[in-house]
Amino acid sequence: MEQQQRRGGRGRGQRGGGRGDGGGRQGGRARPQARPIGEVAEVESVSRDLQQQLTIRPAQPVVAPTVVAAPVAARSAVAPPVVAPSVAAAPVVALSEVAPSSSKSIHPLRRPGYGGVGRKIKVRTNHIPVQLSAKQIFHYDVAITPEVASKAVNMSIINELVLLYGESHLERRKVAYDRSKSLYTAGPLSFEFKEFEIELKDQPKPRKFKVVLRSAATIELTHLQMFLMGRTHDEPKETIHALDVALRQTASRMYTPVARSFFSPSLGGRAQIGEGCEYWMGFYSSLRPTQIGLSLNIDISATAFYEPILVTDFMYSYLNFRDDRSRFTDTDRLRLKKALRGVKVKVTHQRNAPRRYRVNGVTPTPAKDSIFSLTDGADRKISVADYFREQYGLQLKYAHWPCLIAGSEKKPIFLPMEVCVIVEGQRYTKKLNERQVTCLLRATCTRPGEREKRISNVVSGCKFADDQLIREFGLSVSRESSVVDARVLSPPTLQYNESGREKVCQPSMGQWNMNNKRMFEAGKVDHWAFLNLSSLREDSLNRFIHQLGVTCQQIGILFNPAPMMKFAPDLRKASLPQVLNHVHVHCSNVLKQSGRDHLKLLIVVLPERINCYGQIKKICDTSLGIVTQCCLPKNVDKCNRAYLENLSLKINVKVKGRNTVLVDAVRRQIPLVSDKPTIIIGADVTHPSPGEDSSGSIAAVVASTDWPEISRYSCLLSAQPPRQEIIADLCKSVENSMIRKHLLKFYQKVRRKPDRIIFYRDGVSEGQFNEVLLYEVDAIRKACATLEENYFPRVTFIVVQKRHHTRLFPLDNKDADRSGNVLPGTVVDTGICHPTQFDFYLCSHAGIQGTSRPTHYHVLYDENNFSADNIQSLTNKLCYTYARCTRSVSVVPPVYYAHLAAARARYYVDGISSDVDSSSGSGAATRTTAQPVAIPQVMEIVNDVMFFC
Repeated sequence: MEQQQRRGGRGRGQRGGGRGDGGGRQGGRARPQARPIGEVAEVESVSRDLQQQLTIRPAQPVVAPTVVAAPVAARSAVAPPVVAPSVAAAPVVALSEVAPSSSKSIHPLRRPGYGGVGRKIKVRTNHIPVQLSAKQIFHYDVAITPEVASKAVNMSIINELVLLYGESHLERRKVAYDRSKSLYTAGPLSFEFKEFEIELKDQPKPRKFKVVLRSAATIELTHLQMFLMGRTHDEPKETIHALDVALRQTASRMYTPVARSFFSPSLGGRAQIGEGCEYWMGFYSSLRPTQIGLSLNIDISATAFYEPILVTDFMYSYLNFRDDRSRFTDTDRLRLKKALRGVKVKVTHQRNAPRRYRVNGVTPTPAKDSIFSLTDGADRKISVADYFREQYGLQLKYAHWPCLIAGSEKKPIFLPMEVCVIVEGQRYTKKLNERQVTCLLRATCTRPGEREKRISNVVSGCKFADDQLIREFGLSVSRESSVVDARVLSPPTLQYNESGREKVCQPSMGQWNMNNKRMFEAGKVDHWAFLNLSSLREDSLNRFIHQLGVTCQQIGILFNPAPMMKFAPDLRKASLPQVLNHVHVHCSNVLKQSGRDHLKLLIVVLPERINCYGQIKKICDTSLGIVTQCCLPKNVDKCNRAYLENLSLKINVKVKGRNTVLVDAVRRQIPLVSDKPTIIIGADVTHPSPGEDSSGSIAAVVASTDWPEISRYSCLLSAQPPRQEIIADLCKSVENSMIRKHLLKFYQKVRRKPDRIIFYRDGVSEGQFNEVLLYEVDAIRKACATLEENYFPRVTFIVVQKRHHTRLFPLDNKDADRSGNVLPGTVVDTGICHPTQFDFYLCSHAGIQGTSRPTHYHVLYDENNFSADNIQSLTNKLCYTYARCTRSVSVVPPVYYAHLAAARARYYVDGISSDVDSSSGSGAATRTTAQPVAIPQVMEIVNDVMFFC
């Protein structure tokens, strides 16, 4: 009965409060009248249910527990956060010191309904339906002594256990093992607790282990079936994990598992990608709960492995040595140590029983000078080179190069590099260079038809129907991928300046051009400077300057065609900081003498062989206060029209212009955005490369400042401890509240308070949803409460996920673009989406290379009562407002800008390289006591524009 009541309130026509008057809050409470934002004392978080009881007094800060969002059963009953009033004697603490309650009671929003806008089509997906029978699964804890870090060794131990005791103690039952602490069977074993002795004999040195199996739980599948039917919102993650382990068991024995993927040269080949690395092809596999039931998401993938070559050959390639006479420096040693630490090698000088070792380091001295003490009773010291000559009759060819260090710290083992071969099948986890990334992308960049065929081959090759373990667990995997309903949303109409021949533009296939159009709002560049750091000839530079001026003027930028100064320094004679400081001082003096303000723009042509982009941005953004536009020499030399137009788009937003806006925004026709002041925020956290935690993580939050057009954004940056996904400074304190600062900026520009906050959050995995919902929505609440008594704008919180493996393939050619991908605007919210929660896939961009990846949007929290059509349409329209190109983009622009801003901040911290990944969402968010690295402050003159574009 309770379930029937919940579902009865989910229709689109049954939303409480209605929308004609703005959709009153619970019980129709009146909203406080708009007034200027004032300064109010520091508070924690104030529940709307308790607005009338609590009074915020500047003299006495109020401290309240943090928001705990209640489960939402239906859209007509969206409950605000519940907060209990604090006791009168509570001490005043910083906002960040009050920890929220457990996130277990937090649940993302339930789906309000399905979208209906757009042309209806059918698409094929890479989700394979999985049928489930009503069987029990029995969970056993696994304890292996002594513990081993290698999951592959764990798997070998359990395989040996099954081989020895499968007929007797395991009663011929098939087991599914997750290579860690859990083992599952489809029927009960005859014991609750059992200890086994296992010996691995296929190792260079036989090893004995004790394995203890202990009954942990009986997993009933009824809960999963109820969840898939939408009758409960609690996802049985343990049950899904057990079934996923069963589906992956055979593949984990046949191939090399990496996270959720499997790799092998037999799955599509291998190829070198440079610096001692190669890629292997493979496939991704994950069992997911969807509206059509359980589905197996399969996609092709590739990853980097160490080449199984001599370490000397690896060193040649990695360090770019040309011959054995190359000089080995301390820098080379540190680079090699970093690249090889943790890598397993096998030696070639022990022919009868070649041993394997794990590399711990590299000796500071060459083999001929690396001395150790013999343990044969001779009590003498000998060099590694002499020892190998005496013991094995080997005259080392590379005795002038260092050795690898293996063994323990107390008993190190020195191994000449020329007798060590890297063991095959070891994933390369270090940061890849640009060439390696390109090779990897090329390996997986396949057209939709080819990708669909390769996925089908993987499914056929796995032979799920013949897998006895899968059958024993009551699973049946379909031979065909699922076909689901989709819709193609119409592109929005774009508004340009009235002075152009084309005042409005209707994009086609996700793109348009600037012909006969002028910027919606022109920026002004009356005095700018030109800095050439390349070796281009003077005539090429002059042609570029002239053509850039012509292009900017044609599309409406108030651009002075002649730079006030041109600089062409020699970086061999002066350092880059000296050059930039010279430019700044020179231009400032000239402008001061003529009574003009600061330099509006510095255009920099980068050098051909020196990577100084990051250093330029760091110095100009944080020290000199100069807005810069960097250009690659090859593009300056070509000087084609498309490049100049693209450059002009970036320049315009960096000098306070606006390129284009939505016609619907100008006409106030965007539902739940145009009727009341609305701020749209995008947030992202970028983490350091693997093994580089010293540089910390960086959070970037951008927010719109030009309602109702929503095309101009401001940016704030903050540093936080390494790998921490939760954005600490959203509202850490009144002084360090990113949300508060953005709200104040919005008020300064628009002169009205935001009544709505739409927050797009990137980089969050499904396992982090509850935690992000608990902490970050609460932080938004706190920030609003610090600004004004009873100020509670309605919040919509949407997670944006790009790193997933769902692909869409058009069934009909008329529903495909020229690349064979689905059309821009294709949206899916049925079939492969979550059984109960509010999510959808949107492919907002046109395919250029390979197979388009739709973006997954998951609405976790919504007080604005968006319908599926409204939020999907808003998101699709925003994707046409990205300032850097005349194409719709794959991710909503606020998130795209946040990603660019975080990458820019990485330059400030690391100096040169910022090619880091945003959080992939792999694993739960962590909070550590490590101190974040300080980010230099962006100067106000730069931060006042969209400098990150």
